[in-house]
Amino acid sequence: MPFWVFYYHLIWTTKYRQPIITPVNEPMIYHAIERKCHSLKCKLITINGVSDHVHLAVSIPPSIAVADVVSQLKGSSSYEVNHSFPSAEAFHWQTSYGALTLGEKALPFLVDYIRNQKQHHQQGTFIPYLESVDDT
Repeated sequence: MPFWVFYYHLIWTTKYRQPIITPVNEPMIYHAIERKCHSLKCKLITINGVSDHVHLAVSIPPSIAVADVVSQLKGSSSYEVNHSFPSAEAFHWQTSYGALTLGEKALPFLVDYIRNQKQHHQQGTFIPYLESVDDT
């Protein structure tokens, strides 16, 4: 088995940036992402977000492409919400995402940044570069 250490900061938004991540469905979304990370043998370090997007710090093995991981995490989490709330409006993620790599020394900063997402957005202290997503 090869030795590897890859850290990623992943960001993606709800479709049209609709504020549809609520206190009711947020734990379900995060839990679905956590379960899928585990099944893909990715290490989820932390996850958090606000009503229209999520951030993850994750370590992804080299045997799976980042795009495939993101696709599967989005798919499993939207499936979970849509099947748990069938009468609600359909939950969808935007097709694009942001992915940044980082070294181990930057990991504590990123973990703190992600854990404090709600405060950063409430106080306007978020860092635009760390919020970057291609919204197409």
